[in-house]
Amino acid sequence: MVEENYIKAIYKLQSLKEGEGVSTSDLSRHLKNKAASVTDMLKRLSLKKLIQYQKYQGVFLSAKGQKIALEVLRKHRLWEVFLMEKLHFKWDEVHDIAEQMEHIKSEELVQRLDAYLGHPKVDPHGDPIPNAKGLFQALKSKTLNHYSHKGKFIFTGVTEHSKSFLQYLSSINLKIGHQICIEEVNAFDGSIKVRINKQQPCFFSEKVSANILVEVIK
Repeated sequence: MVEENYIKAIYKLQSLKEGEGVSTSDLSRHLKNKAASVTDMLKRLSLKKLIQYQKYQGVFLSAKGQKIALEVLRKHRLWEVFLMEKLHFKWDEVHDIAEQMEHIKSEELVQRLDAYLGHPKVDPHGDPIPNAKGLFQALKSKTLNHYSHKGKFIFTGVTEHSKSFLQYLSSINLKIGHQICIEEVNAFDGSIKVRINKQQPCFFSEKVSANILVEVIK
């Protein structure tokens, strides 16, 4: 379970770094563990050939490690869909529960869960769900703060899954699939004035817009 959490964390950090290696300090911050504990776990994962270390570049998942990461993410995201669609949990409640359920080993259960849900492609937060072969359609989304001009966008997902952030988005009635229109950009602090689905305008700090994924409406 602990090893799987490390492997999943390395996969996520690698994705954010667009293929660059993951440092011990990156993992320590992400997992909120002491650097010494992280180093010990990386040694264990290396002995099992789940990761590779390149000097001055950091840690990379091996093919075996990436396979495990995608299996864990598949289970996690399917459980999130189940919890929200079938048990009616809110989208800010499902992540922590799915963290516990993602370590179930039964492949038969996962296959049946996938079929029962109708083979969903994304989870409630807009993250792609790998299929049984570990394949998924890569998203073309970028974070909202990537854009420094007026424009119209579709909200496709989030990079921050904390309860407080998701509750904030719920409080302003922002849901996956909604339209976000950038009306003004403040060059000084990166904040932006937006309108969501033609509602009254509101303001996003740069921290908020940096965690909102969108696609341009052409």
